[in-house]
Amino acid sequence: MANPAHLQALPITPLRHPWRWVGIAVIALLIATVGHSLVTNERFEWNVVFEYLFSKPILSGLAMTIALTAAAMVIGLALGVILAAMRVSQSQIFRSTSSAYIWFFRGTPILVQLVFWYNLGYLYPEFSIGLPFAEPWFSTNINDIITPLTAALLGLSLNEGAYLAEIVRAGILAVPPGQAEAASSLGMTRFQAFRKIVLPQAMRIIIPPTGNETIGMLKTTSMVSVIALADLMYAAQSIYSRTFQTIPLLICASIWYLLLTSLLSFGQGFIERHFGRGDQGASARRSPFRFVRTTSEIAS
Repeated sequence: MANPAHLQALPITPLRHPWRWVGIAVIALLIATVGHSLVTNERFEWNVVFEYLFSKPILSGLAMTIALTAAAMVIGLALGVILAAMRVSQSQIFRSTSSAYIWFFRGTPILVQLVFWYNLGYLYPEFSIGLPFAEPWFSTNINDIITPLTAALLGLSLNEGAYLAEIVRAGILAVPPGQAEAASSLGMTRFQAFRKIVLPQAMRIIIPPTGNETIGMLKTTSMVSVIALADLMYAAQSIYSRTFQTIPLLICASIWYLLLTSLLSFGQGFIERHFGRGDQGASARRSPFRFVRTTSEIAS
């Protein structure tokens, strides 16, 4: 048997990672090269970037982008919950209807959907409400309803609803069936069990991909510029089409997109931590201050 005192006297040599230092040196060299190019290349025209960064057209387009993202996600999430509930329903008609909706909207490009909704007046010049084969109760020109804003909301929210439906469905299926059975034994209806028992537990799984979808939606809103909706991208395009300063205006728009996605990512971390309170390990991993906390622990 080995002598414990002899083992304690052995020197402890940490494992060396020479290639790690090579990788760090390469990354540092690349960062320095890119930084030097950004500072010294006059064609970036940073003075133009900061001139328009807080200009009125850009800020107006930024407000439209934020509002459009929020509205599309709220509508898409509500639609996604309904479609997911239909998808896991015992009714074959509900399941088939939900599956057909998801198949169609996930199978066609979002750009095609936006242009289609914008040109809906070509197929249906008038919008009417009433019973079939009878005089309509209400009728109006479809172009008075399908403005660029409503076309953008329809295209973005209906498309997003199909993706969120699958995310919500995955969260619902991750909840053990015994939870719904226990709720039923307490006298709850299927709807009450879904709303009060199943859905709150599924949120832990639903939140992370929904946060990613929100960030993706923020960037997808740039496509509404094709239907002349004055979002952030359209504002940048309208300026550089007059001034021919394309690169500075694209950089200006990119700065705002990066800032917004960073804020959304930070907020996503707080929401994930809130819904993951029952999982202490997951809560610590999702905490935005994990790096600060870990550093203080190492220092102590």
